Amino acid sequence: MSVAAPARSRRRSALGWVALVVGLLVVAFVGGSFVYGGYSQRAVLDPESAGPDGTRAVVRLLEQQGARVVVARDREAAERALAADDATLVMRDAPMLSDDTLTALADRARHVVLVEPRSRALSVLLNESTLGGFSDGTAVRADCSFPAADNAGAARTGELMTPGDDVTGCFPVDGEFTLLTADRPAGGTVTALDGLAVLTNSTLPADGDAALALGVLGQTATIVWYVPSPTDAAPGSAPPTLGDLTPPWVTPALLLLLAATLAAALWRGRRFGPLVVERLPVTVRANETTEGRARLYASARDAGHALDELRRASRARLVRLLGLTDRTPATEVADAVAERLGADRSVVRGILVDDTPTTDRDLVAAADRLRDLEASVRAAVRPEGTTR
Repeated sequence: MSVAAPARSRRRSALGWVALVVGLLVVAFVGGSFVYGGYSQRAVLDPESAGPDGTRAVVRLLEQQGARVVVARDREAAERALAADDATLVMRDAPMLSDDTLTALADRARHVVLVEPRSRALSVLLNESTLGGFSDGTAVRADCSFPAADNAGAARTGELMTPGDDVTGCFPVDGEFTLLTADRPAGGTVTALDGLAVLTNSTLPADGDAALALGVLGQTATIVWYVPSPTDAAPGSAPPTLGDLTPPWVTPALLLLLAATLAAALWRGRRFGPLVVERLPVTVRANETTEGRARLYASARDAGHALDELRRASRARLVRLLGLTDRTPATEVADAVAERLGADRSVVRGILVDDTPTTDRDLVAAADRLRDLEASVRAAVRPEGTTR
């Protein structure tokens, strides 16, 4: 038994250290994931998102029509997919790409569809077209010669745009349009429309949105859906990460703080030894308890509290002697004692209730008066048992 107990204690200690190390590694991994990446939430217009603002429904419709949809989540993947086949490029706004990079990427595709048009992309790819206002979301007739829009009939409108030179506008609202398209010199088209109003899972079933989406996106057998990534930016133009914005001293300071925490845990941590068997219940003698409490009162110099304890015990004995109930108030006990002895009530109340000692000498004197008063009551109640 003496050999097995230390072995179990060592195993418990080792398991505790293992749990501590594992916990620190989990915290470090989670913190590093948030600081340096590793966690990504599906954004709006994401082709693999089934949420209300995702576009997985239109992707499934395109695949049912025989098209092949390639989701590229960085620029290099999009370029490889476009080089492999004559394809339509579908892309959201990519502010991290320069004008030249944006133009070069568009030139690799047969058709380009901007589903989140912004002023810069409209200016670069659609001959100085610009953003306009917003419509009230009602269905509008195409009223243009663009086949994909004309076949859709009426469709929902959202963000409006103003066409540039040689740019065709469809779905007009107060002189502005919800869809712009232009022919490219080398062949193919560039089309811009508000994807949030037409392509999302929640808006696709409305009016002619599904027909418009299939007509605009399904112009080739292969569709490359480019989801821009912050890493696509050219060196020196990428937005700073949290690590770039953090001062150099933060990492050493965190490591030092972690080391200090571990050192403090080892220094001040509770060290559990073997269990000590103690026989229960433990009996403590009454005189030991009394002496212990008396020493506490003496060290605290609390004469008033000590006298209260003496009075409480004396009143309990006087209640039994006089035949009173345990719930009799202290003042009534004092009055009963005074009546029994024929003494002055104020004097008896001072002894049993009111007098407040300030020094140890006063406490000793008050204790003597309590003892004499209790002896007088006992003599008055049982005179035959009193020693003269």
